[in-house]
Amino acid sequence: MSSFRAPPRKGENFELAADLNSEYKDKRKDAIKRVIANMTVQKDVSGLFPDVLKNMQTDDLEQKKLVYLYLMNYAKTQPELVILAVNTFVKDTDDPNPLVRALAIRTMGCLRAEKIIDYLCDPLQKCLKDDNPYVRKTAALCVAKLYDLKPELVIENGFLEQLRDMIADSNPMVVANTVAALTDIHAAAVAAGVPRDQFPISTDIVNKLLVALNECSEWGRVAILNVLARYTAEDAGESEHICERVVPQFQHANASVVLSAIKVVMIHMRDISSENLSKTLIRKMAPPLVTLLSNPPEVQWVALRNINLLLQKRPDLLSNELRVFFCKYNDPLYVKVEKLDIMVRLASENNVDPLLSELKEYAQEVDVDFVRRSIKAIGQTAIKIDEAAERCVNVLLELIGTRVSYVVQEAVVVMKDIFRKYPSTYEGVIPTLCANLDELDEPEAKASLIWIIGEYAKKIDNADELLGIFVDTFTEESYPVQLQTLTAVVKLYLQKPESSQGLVQKVLNTATKDCDSPDVRDRAYIYWRLLSTDPGAAKAVVLAVRPPITLPRTTVSAVLLEELLGEIPLLASVYHKPAETFVGRGRIGADTVQQKKAELADDRIATQKALQTVAAGQQAENLLDFDDDVQGDGQPSGLAATTILAQTPAAANLLAGTSSNPLDDLVSIFGGANLNSTPAAPAPANGLGGFGFGASPLAPAAPSITPTALSPQPPQQPAQGGQDDLLGLF
Repeated sequence: MSSFRAPPRKGENFELAADLNSEYKDKRKDAIKRVIANMTVQKDVSGLFPDVLKNMQTDDLEQKKLVYLYLMNYAKTQPELVILAVNTFVKDTDDPNPLVRALAIRTMGCLRAEKIIDYLCDPLQKCLKDDNPYVRKTAALCVAKLYDLKPELVIENGFLEQLRDMIADSNPMVVANTVAALTDIHAAAVAAGVPRDQFPISTDIVNKLLVALNECSEWGRVAILNVLARYTAEDAGESEHICERVVPQFQHANASVVLSAIKVVMIHMRDISSENLSKTLIRKMAPPLVTLLSNPPEVQWVALRNINLLLQKRPDLLSNELRVFFCKYNDPLYVKVEKLDIMVRLASENNVDPLLSELKEYAQEVDVDFVRRSIKAIGQTAIKIDEAAERCVNVLLELIGTRVSYVVQEAVVVMKDIFRKYPSTYEGVIPTLCANLDELDEPEAKASLIWIIGEYAKKIDNADELLGIFVDTFTEESYPVQLQTLTAVVKLYLQKPESSQGLVQKVLNTATKDCDSPDVRDRAYIYWRLLSTDPGAAKAVVLAVRPPITLPRTTVSAVLLEELLGEIPLLASVYHKPAETFVGRGRIGADTVQQKKAELADDRIATQKALQTVAAGQQAENLLDFDDDVQGDGQPSGLAATTILAQTPAAANLLAGTSSNPLDDLVSIFGGANLNSTPAAPAPANGLGGFGFGASPLAPAAPSITPTALSPQPPQQPAQGGQDDLLGLF
């Protein structure tokens, strides 16, 4: 019979179960600690639920906390067994020890099991009226958790009214937790579309909150300050009163409290009519903002992003604190970048000399990205302050003299912007820039120098030689350089037609024949048509006087700026974007993600069906449907008349819905009939640049350009094989 006996149960969980049922207290407590340790490292100990549950009824507070922690972790997977713990929870809410009472009600709120919610109401009622403030503040947060699970239960039992009454509690911590709970309930109600305001803020409530503000913890102060920011004052006097009571929070050690207090003052300053009081409040904001920069780099960066927003609203906020934002040698790059932006915002005629000296030092650092941004900041300073432009240009010339490649290239880009701001002012710099032509290898730097040469071609003696260098390598350059070269050569021709006729003819031929960018080709054809029909119009377009550029005072719109100031110090004010742009609906935006996935799938299906409809030769509904009549032979015309090569693999795949190649629909429509054919002869063209608008024949010779009237003809494409012209469409 022994062979039929089950093998002895062994393993860690078996040993833990045995210890959890031991008659010795120490052994049971040690076993619970080991269970929690296993649970922490993601080991499955849910099978010990009944054994752990037996150890709930104990006078040892540490053991009770461990058991409650285990229950919170496994309540969702074992909802039936959690019911067994209800009696112990209810019993613990009547325990003489307030810590046990608070622990019981907090754990019941965290279990999030539907079967236990109905048993939570009566203990919660008692705890909300408990004599001990620690129990009351814990119960207040439990109401918010219950509302998240079952809102109607909170309303039916009158918990909301009790919370509103608790704002007048004598203990500031109870007030803070009550405010936090009501704020969460209000946010959840707004998200659910509840029309009634679940947390109306009155003058009486505001006064009670201002009384409790100075005695709360950091979390409590932030919660109260957020409510004060949401409140709309009845008149200017009340706004002044709120600002005066909140200003002492500027001295708090916690950065979040300081920024929240600044948010409240900034919002209520909108209603203050006294200019002197507004200036006083602004002056009081500066020291705490400066103090925030003594925090670790991560906190500094958050503070700097918020300071950037505040300066866009109040440029005079830190007008005397420029030196505070000078970069330190050990600052991370992300902090240095924000400091550079703020330094440019604070730049004025009074402090521009120390600023330029500092930026010049930065431009000689080893960090290439930081150097580029520093040089760009010099250019922004020149554009912002007219009186300092010459000093900025001299600094840039000194930097160009270092002959460091990336310094020279960024300086050329910056000089282009300075020329746009101050046209015909610093022309003496142009020879220095042109002398560094060989140093340029980046598209933006090349395009900037080409723009300068084209803009001042009349005053540069060898402009045609300089531009000829870029024309010779036209097809090898990037598209921005090609576009800028094309425009600069046309500018040169319009200013010096005698010496640049061959150059403009060459660049137009190259751009229209050999360039594979449609943008470059289109621009070349437009210039060709302008030059061939009306040189006067070409001058009016190409050499038009452009308005000087300016440095924008704000990076966001005025409406968005006001919205972001109300979001300090949340993520929206750090990203400088509204919360809805990076936070989905619901708690984690999962519903939005799923909806977008479904929409994407629907779009793919619709696209596939549309392609199949076209490929099958059917008249697509609302798709180029011009009500074409059926031809005499009974065959359809228009789009539906396309011949289908159903025998090709591409068409077969498309019709079957298994195609993965986006060109299959074109192959199935146009087939291979034209792949090796020669393009048809072009239609007769008129004298307007050979664009086919008249009856005169297309001139076979190369276009001839004269200073007085240009009549170039776009080149005729030679016949190409099927390998050069995919599908024979062109």
